[in-house]
Amino acid sequence: MEDWQHAGFGLYLHWPFCQSKCPYCDFNSHVAGRIDQSRWLRAFEAEIDRIGALTEGRVLNTIFFGGGTPSLMEAATVQGILDRVRATWTLANDVEITLEANPGSVEAARFEGYAKAGVNRVSLGIQSLDPDDLRRLGRMHSVDEARAAIGIAQATFDRVSIDLIYARQNQTLSAWREELSQALEFGTSHLSLYQLTIEDGTVFGQMHAKNLLRGLPEEDLAADMFELTQEVTSAAGLPAYEVSNHARPGDESRHNLIYWRMGDYAGIGPGAHGRLTLPEGRFATEAERMPGAWLERTAATPGSAETVDRLSPDGRASEYLMFALRLREGASLSRYAALAGAALPEAALKEVIDLGLLARDGDLIRTTDAGVMMLNGVLRALLADRGSAA
Repeated sequence: MEDWQHAGFGLYLHWPFCQSKCPYCDFNSHVAGRIDQSRWLRAFEAEIDRIGALTEGRVLNTIFFGGGTPSLMEAATVQGILDRVRATWTLANDVEITLEANPGSVEAARFEGYAKAGVNRVSLGIQSLDPDDLRRLGRMHSVDEARAAIGIAQATFDRVSIDLIYARQNQTLSAWREELSQALEFGTSHLSLYQLTIEDGTVFGQMHAKNLLRGLPEEDLAADMFELTQEVTSAAGLPAYEVSNHARPGDESRHNLIYWRMGDYAGIGPGAHGRLTLPEGRFATEAERMPGAWLERTAATPGSAETVDRLSPDGRASEYLMFALRLREGASLSRYAALAGAALPEAALKEVIDLGLLARDGDLIRTTDAGVMMLNGVLRALLADRGSAA
C-alpha cells in the first residue's frame, strides 16, 4: 500500500470569485463584475482530463468546491464539472461532495440545482449570529438570511456544516456562549469554529498595524473562548476532532480528513494546492493565483498554470506530523518514521510528554488539551533536530 492510501484521494476545485472581499479574509478571492462561466467550465474540464490521466484507475473519495464563493457558480457549471469528474474517475460508493456557500438569498436559491448535480454536503459561511458583528466582518447577509439558508440547506442536503468566527472585537465570553448555543440549536452535524486571526495583506491586517482595530480580546480571554468552545460542543455531542472542527461521530469532513491524514488530493483552479503521489515521488502542486492568468494559461495549455515540486522525505514526514497532531486521533510514530527514514528523537518526545503537551499510547501520540493550544511549540520541539518547524 502506498502511503497516501492511508487517507484516500480527493479533488479540490477553487472558484475564486466573491461579491465582495471580507476584511479578515486572506484566501485567494476576487471581485469580478462579469464571469464567463462556460469558459471557466471548459478550463476546469481540461484540468480534470489532465489530472485524470495522471491518476488513472484511482477511486475518488471526496470532491470539494471551495473559494471564493462557490455558491455564486451556476448550477449548470457545477453539473458540468461533476459530469466530467464522473467520466474520469470511479467515485466511491459513499463519495462526499461538498460546496461552500454564503447564506445570501441569491446563493440559497441555487441549492436545489446543486443537489440535483450531486452535491450532498454544504458548508455555510455564517461567521456570526450578531448583526453588528456581521457588518464589522464585511458580510453581505443578515442574521435572518443566515437562519433561512440553514433551513433550506437542511431540507436540501444530506449533511450541513456551519462556519462561525469567535474572538471578535468586543466579544465577551458570555456572548460567545450564547451564540454557540444558538448555533447548536440548528441541529447541524458539523461546526467549523475559527478564532479570528489578523492576517497580513488583509484590511484587518492594515488596520491592526495602524492600531485602528480596537477591542480584540487579550490572549487569556481568547484562550478561555477556545476552552469554552470545547466544553460546549462536547456536551452537545459534537466534540472536536480537529483543532477548529467539531462533528457528531461519523459526520466529520471526509475531504478535510484527507488533508490532515495526508492522503492525495488534486487541486484545480486559481491558487489551488494539491498533493499527488506519482511513480516518481510525491509532489506539491500550486496553481497560478490570478484568475485571468490562470484561465488564459489553462485554456492554452492545460497544466501550464501550475508549479510542481517534489517533496523530500523530511518534508513529507514533517507535513504529516503538522497535520496529524491537529487531529484528536493523533499521529502514528511508525508512519512518521517510514516517511522520514528515521524515528522522532525519544528525548524530544519525552520532554514534550513530561510537560503535559503530548500523550502517548503505543504507536500513537496525541496533543493534550494544553498541547493543542501550544501546537506550534510542540512541533518545533519534535522537529528541531530535523531543521523543520511549524
